[in-house]
Amino acid sequence: MKTYIIRIIPIILIISTFNFGFAQEETEKKEDKPVRNPFHASTLIESQTIIGSSAKELEMIIHHRFGSIDNGFSDLFGIYAASNIRLGLQYGITDKLTVGIGTEKNNKFNDLNAKYSIFQQTRTGSMPLALSVHVNFTIDSRDEELFGTDYEFIDRISYHAQIIVARKFTNSLSLQLAPSYSHFNAVDTMYHHDKIGLMFGGRFKFASKMGVIFEYHHPFRINPQHDYQEEIQPGAALGLEIGTTTHAFQIFATNYQHILAQKNYVMNTNKFDSEGILLGFNITVSF
Repeated sequence: MKTYIIRIIPIILIISTFNFGFAQEETEKKEDKPVRNPFHASTLIESQTIIGSSAKELEMIIHHRFGSIDNGFSDLFGIYAASNIRLGLQYGITDKLTVGIGTEKNNKFNDLNAKYSIFQQTRTGSMPLALSVHVNFTIDSRDEELFGTDYEFIDRISYHAQIIVARKFTNSLSLQLAPSYSHFNAVDTMYHHDKIGLMFGGRFKFASKMGVIFEYHHPFRINPQHDYQEEIQPGAALGLEIGTTTHAFQIFATNYQHILAQKNYVMNTNKFDSEGILLGFNITVSF
Protein backbone atom coordinates (compact mmCIF):
# COMPACT_ATOMS: atom_id res chain seq x y z
CA MET A 1 0.00 0.00 0.00
CA LYS A 2 2.77 2.38 0.92
CA THR A 3 4.55 1.54 -2.33
CA TYR A 4 1.38 2.33 -4.28
CA ILE A 5 0.99 5.70 -2.54
CA ILE A 6 4.63 6.59 -3.18
CA ARG A 7 4.18 5.79 -6.88
CA ILE A 8 0.95 7.73 -7.27
CA ILE A 9 2.15 10.94 -5.58
CA PRO A 10 4.52 12.00 -8.45
CA ILE A 11 1.75 11.40 -10.97
CA ILE A 12 -0.64 13.60 -8.98
CA LEU A 13 2.00 16.33 -8.72
CA ILE A 14 2.68 16.25 -12.47
CA ILE A 15 -1.01 16.43 -13.31
CA SER A 16 -1.56 19.25 -10.80
CA THR A 17 1.40 21.21 -12.18
CA PHE A 18 0.11 20.77 -15.74
CA ASN A 19 -3.38 21.88 -14.79
CA PHE A 20 -2.06 24.89 -12.88
CA GLY A 21 0.14 25.95 -15.80
CA PHE A 22 -2.74 25.53 -18.25
CA ALA A 23 -5.10 27.53 -16.03
CA GLN A 24 -2.48 30.26 -15.59
CA GLU A 25 -1.98 30.45 -19.36
CA GLU A 26 -5.73 30.70 -19.92
CA THR A 27 -5.96 33.47 -17.30
CA GLU A 28 -3.16 35.41 -18.98
CA LYS A 29 -4.89 35.09 -22.35
CA LYS A 30 -8.11 36.45 -20.88
CA GLU A 31 -6.30 39.36 -19.26
CA ASP A 32 -4.22 40.17 -22.35
CA LYS A 33 -6.61 42.89 -23.48
CA PRO A 34 -5.85 46.39 -24.82
CA VAL A 35 -4.98 48.98 -22.18
CA ARG A 36 -7.86 51.16 -21.10
CA ASN A 37 -8.20 54.66 -22.56
CA PRO A 38 -4.63 55.59 -23.53
CA PHE A 39 -6.28 58.78 -24.81
CA HIS A 40 -9.79 60.00 -24.20
CA ALA A 41 -10.63 61.25 -27.71
CA SER A 42 -9.65 60.50 -31.30
CA THR A 43 -8.01 63.94 -31.49
CA LEU A 44 -5.35 65.23 -29.11
CA ILE A 45 -5.22 68.96 -29.97
CA GLU A 46 -4.21 69.52 -33.59
CA SER A 47 -3.40 65.86 -34.18
CA GLN A 48 -5.02 62.48 -34.30
CA THR A 49 -4.51 59.99 -31.48
CA ILE A 50 -4.10 56.26 -31.97
CA ILE A 51 -7.74 55.57 -31.07
CA GLY A 52 -10.73 55.77 -33.37
CA SER A 53 -14.45 55.35 -32.98
CA SER A 54 -15.78 52.06 -31.63
CA ALA A 55 -17.70 49.78 -33.99
CA LYS A 56 -21.06 51.33 -34.98
CA GLU A 57 -20.27 54.49 -32.99
CA LEU A 58 -20.93 57.89 -34.56
CA GLU A 59 -18.92 60.90 -33.39
CA MET A 60 -19.35 64.59 -34.11
CA ILE A 61 -16.26 66.76 -33.75
CA ILE A 62 -16.19 70.56 -33.60
CA HIS A 63 -12.83 72.33 -34.00
CA HIS A 64 -12.66 76.07 -33.32
CA ARG A 65 -9.69 78.44 -33.55
CA PHE A 66 -10.01 82.09 -32.50
CA GLY A 67 -7.75 84.89 -33.73
CA SER A 68 -4.36 85.96 -32.36
CA ILE A 69 -4.21 87.08 -28.74
CA ASP A 70 -1.87 89.95 -29.76
CA ASN A 71 -4.51 92.70 -29.55
CA GLY A 72 -5.21 91.81 -25.94
CA PHE A 73 -8.44 92.92 -24.33
CA SER A 74 -9.53 95.09 -27.30
CA ASP A 75 -10.78 91.96 -29.10
CA LEU A 76 -10.93 89.80 -25.97
CA PHE A 77 -7.65 88.01 -26.76
CA GLY A 78 -8.77 86.94 -30.21
CA ILE A 79 -12.32 85.85 -29.43
CA TYR A 80 -13.74 88.77 -31.44
CA ALA A 81 -11.21 88.27 -34.26
CA ALA A 82 -11.71 86.22 -37.42
CA SER A 83 -11.96 82.53 -36.49
CA ASN A 84 -11.54 79.19 -38.22
CA ILE A 85 -13.96 76.29 -37.72
CA ARG A 86 -14.14 72.67 -38.80
CA LEU A 87 -17.17 70.41 -38.42
CA GLY A 88 -16.64 66.68 -38.76
CA LEU A 89 -18.43 63.36 -38.48
CA GLN A 90 -16.77 59.97 -38.13
CA TYR A 91 -18.09 56.44 -37.83
CA GLY A 92 -16.57 53.20 -36.59
CA ILE A 93 -16.94 50.57 -39.30
CA THR A 94 -15.23 48.14 -36.93
CA ASP A 95 -13.30 48.57 -33.70
CA LYS A 96 -10.20 48.98 -35.87
CA LEU A 97 -11.44 51.01 -38.85
CA THR A 98 -12.89 54.54 -38.60
CA VAL A 99 -13.96 56.70 -41.55
CA GLY A 100 -14.99 60.34 -41.53
CA ILE A 101 -15.88 63.51 -43.41
CA GLY A 102 -15.42 67.16 -42.52
CA THR A 103 -15.48 70.73 -43.73
CA GLU A 104 -13.21 73.60 -42.67
CA LYS A 105 -13.98 77.30 -43.02
CA ASN A 106 -10.51 78.43 -44.18
CA ASN A 107 -10.06 77.64 -47.87
CA LYS A 108 -13.45 75.86 -47.77
CA PHE A 109 -11.64 72.55 -47.30
CA ASN A 110 -13.79 69.42 -47.54
CA ASP A 111 -12.10 66.24 -46.42
CA LEU A 112 -12.50 62.48 -46.35
CA ASN A 113 -10.42 60.62 -43.80
CA ALA A 114 -9.78 57.17 -42.40
CA LYS A 115 -7.91 55.67 -39.45
CA TYR A 116 -6.92 52.05 -38.97
CA SER A 117 -5.58 50.47 -35.78
CA ILE A 118 -2.87 47.99 -36.75
CA PHE A 119 -2.24 46.77 -33.21
CA GLN A 120 -2.92 47.91 -29.66
CA GLN A 121 -0.87 48.00 -26.47
CA THR A 122 -1.87 45.17 -24.15
CA ARG A 123 -2.27 45.10 -20.38
CA THR A 124 0.21 42.28 -19.89
CA GLY A 125 2.89 44.03 -21.92
CA SER A 126 2.99 41.34 -24.60
CA MET A 127 2.51 44.26 -27.02
CA PRO A 128 4.23 47.33 -25.49
CA LEU A 129 3.07 49.87 -28.10
CA ALA A 130 0.02 50.82 -30.12
CA LEU A 131 0.20 51.61 -33.83
CA SER A 132 -2.38 53.30 -36.07
CA VAL A 133 -2.34 54.91 -39.51
CA HIS A 134 -4.40 57.94 -40.52
CA VAL A 135 -4.94 59.46 -43.98
CA ASN A 136 -7.03 62.27 -45.40
CA PHE A 137 -8.00 63.44 -48.87
CA THR A 138 -8.99 67.09 -49.12
CA ILE A 139 -10.60 69.31 -51.76
CA ASP A 140 -10.19 73.10 -51.72
CA SER A 141 -13.61 74.32 -52.90
CA ARG A 142 -12.87 78.03 -53.31
CA ASP A 143 -13.65 79.86 -56.58
CA GLU A 144 -11.85 78.60 -59.67
CA GLU A 145 -10.30 82.04 -60.35
CA LEU A 146 -8.09 81.69 -57.27
CA PHE A 147 -6.15 78.81 -58.85
CA GLY A 148 -4.65 80.78 -61.75
CA THR A 149 -4.98 80.64 -65.53
CA ASP A 150 -3.87 77.02 -65.94
CA TYR A 151 -6.51 75.70 -63.56
CA GLU A 152 -7.31 71.99 -63.41
CA PHE A 153 -9.52 70.24 -60.89
CA ILE A 154 -6.58 68.30 -59.43
CA ASP A 155 -5.15 71.66 -58.27
CA ARG A 156 -7.75 71.59 -55.51
CA ILE A 157 -6.54 68.32 -53.99
CA SER A 158 -4.18 67.75 -51.06
CA TYR A 159 -3.27 64.73 -48.94
CA HIS A 160 -1.90 63.90 -45.52
CA ALA A 161 -0.77 60.53 -44.18
CA GLN A 162 0.74 59.66 -40.82
CA ILE A 163 1.82 56.70 -38.73
CA ILE A 164 0.96 57.08 -35.04
CA VAL A 165 2.94 55.20 -32.40
CA ALA A 166 1.83 55.49 -28.77
CA ARG A 167 2.32 54.04 -25.33
CA LYS A 168 0.41 54.37 -22.08
CA PHE A 169 3.19 54.43 -19.48
CA THR A 170 1.05 54.77 -16.36
CA ASN A 171 -2.59 55.36 -15.53
CA SER A 172 -1.79 59.08 -15.81
CA LEU A 173 0.73 59.41 -18.66
CA SER A 174 0.32 58.54 -22.35
CA LEU A 175 2.70 59.69 -25.10
CA GLN A 176 2.70 59.38 -28.87
CA LEU A 177 4.97 60.05 -31.84
CA ALA A 178 3.72 60.50 -35.40
CA PRO A 179 5.84 60.90 -38.55
CA SER A 180 3.82 62.22 -41.48
CA TYR A 181 3.83 63.26 -45.12
CA SER A 182 1.80 66.18 -46.53
CA HIS A 183 1.27 67.07 -50.21
CA PHE A 184 -0.55 69.78 -52.17
CA ASN A 185 -1.05 69.34 -55.90
CA ALA A 186 -0.87 73.13 -56.34
CA VAL A 187 0.51 75.81 -54.03
CA ASP A 188 1.52 79.45 -54.22
CA THR A 189 5.19 79.88 -55.15
CA MET A 190 5.89 80.98 -51.56
CA TYR A 191 5.37 77.40 -50.33
CA HIS A 192 6.54 73.88 -51.11
CA HIS A 193 4.30 71.14 -52.45
CA ASP A 194 5.56 68.59 -49.93
CA LYS A 195 6.54 68.44 -46.29
CA ILE A 196 7.62 65.66 -43.98
CA GLY A 197 6.54 66.21 -40.41
CA LEU A 198 7.07 64.77 -36.94
CA MET A 199 4.64 65.20 -34.06
CA PHE A 200 5.29 64.47 -30.40
CA GLY A 201 2.46 64.80 -27.89
CA GLY A 202 0.74 63.36 -24.91
CA ARG A 203 -1.67 63.55 -22.03
CA PHE A 204 -1.08 63.69 -18.31
CA LYS A 205 -4.24 62.80 -16.43
CA PHE A 206 -4.34 64.41 -12.99
CA ALA A 207 -7.98 63.66 -12.10
CA SER A 208 -10.58 61.08 -13.10
CA LYS A 209 -12.02 63.34 -15.81
CA MET A 210 -9.29 65.94 -16.40
CA GLY A 211 -5.84 66.01 -17.93
CA VAL A 212 -3.17 68.24 -19.40
CA ILE A 213 -2.60 67.74 -23.15
CA PHE A 214 0.33 68.94 -25.24
CA GLU A 215 1.82 68.68 -28.73
CA TYR A 216 4.85 69.74 -30.74
CA HIS A 217 5.03 69.54 -34.54
CA HIS A 218 8.15 69.97 -36.62
CA PRO A 219 8.09 70.32 -40.43
CA PHE A 220 11.05 69.17 -42.54
CA ARG A 221 11.77 70.48 -46.04
CA ILE A 222 12.13 67.95 -48.84
CA ASN A 223 13.33 70.52 -51.38
CA PRO A 224 15.82 73.40 -50.86
CA GLN A 225 14.42 76.64 -49.44
CA HIS A 226 14.49 79.61 -51.83
CA ASP A 227 14.73 83.26 -50.82
CA TYR A 228 11.21 84.06 -51.99
CA GLN A 229 9.61 81.21 -50.00
CA GLU A 230 8.14 81.44 -46.52
CA GLU A 231 9.98 79.90 -43.58
CA ILE A 232 7.46 77.44 -42.17
CA GLN A 233 7.24 77.46 -38.39
CA PRO A 234 6.95 74.49 -36.02
CA GLY A 235 3.68 74.12 -34.16
CA ALA A 236 3.12 73.84 -30.43
CA ALA A 237 0.00 73.55 -28.31
CA LEU A 238 -0.83 73.20 -24.63
CA GLY A 239 -4.26 72.68 -23.16
CA LEU A 240 -6.71 71.13 -20.74
CA GLU A 241 -8.98 68.17 -21.50
CA ILE A 242 -12.22 67.34 -19.71
CA GLY A 243 -13.83 64.01 -20.56
CA THR A 244 -17.01 62.11 -19.82
CA THR A 245 -18.38 58.84 -21.14
CA THR A 246 -19.76 60.47 -24.29
CA HIS A 247 -18.03 63.87 -24.48
CA ALA A 248 -14.53 65.31 -24.65
CA PHE A 249 -13.88 69.03 -24.29
CA GLN A 250 -10.42 70.45 -24.97
CA ILE A 251 -9.36 74.09 -24.57
CA PHE A 252 -5.83 75.16 -25.47
CA ALA A 253 -3.33 77.72 -26.76
CA THR A 254 -1.66 77.04 -30.12
CA ASN A 255 0.15 78.77 -32.97
CA TYR A 256 -1.80 76.85 -35.63
CA GLN A 257 -4.64 78.82 -37.23
CA HIS A 258 -5.44 76.03 -39.68
CA ILE A 259 -7.01 72.74 -38.63
CA LEU A 260 -6.20 70.20 -41.33
CA ALA A 261 -2.69 68.84 -40.79
CA GLN A 262 -1.33 69.36 -44.31
CA LYS A 263 -2.20 73.04 -44.23
CA ASN A 264 -0.37 73.48 -40.93
CA TYR A 265 2.73 71.54 -41.95
CA VAL A 266 3.04 73.20 -45.37
CA MET A 267 1.83 76.77 -44.74
CA ASN A 268 2.03 77.74 -41.07
CA THR A 269 4.00 80.98 -40.57
CA ASN A 270 2.83 81.79 -37.01
CA LYS A 271 5.53 81.70 -34.36
CA PHE A 272 4.72 80.66 -30.81
CA ASP A 273 4.80 84.25 -29.53
CA SER A 274 2.30 86.98 -28.67
CA GLU A 275 1.55 87.62 -32.34
CA GLY A 276 1.18 83.99 -33.35
CA ILE A 277 -0.57 82.41 -30.36
CA LEU A 278 -4.32 81.91 -30.48
CA LEU A 279 -6.87 80.15 -28.32
CA GLY A 280 -8.96 77.24 -29.49
CA PHE A 281 -11.22 74.41 -28.44
CA ASN A 282 -12.33 70.98 -29.66
CA ILE A 283 -15.57 69.24 -28.72
CA THR A 284 -16.16 65.55 -29.42
CA VAL A 285 -19.61 64.01 -28.90
CA SER A 286 -20.23 60.26 -29.23
CA PHE A 287 -23.58 58.71 -30.13
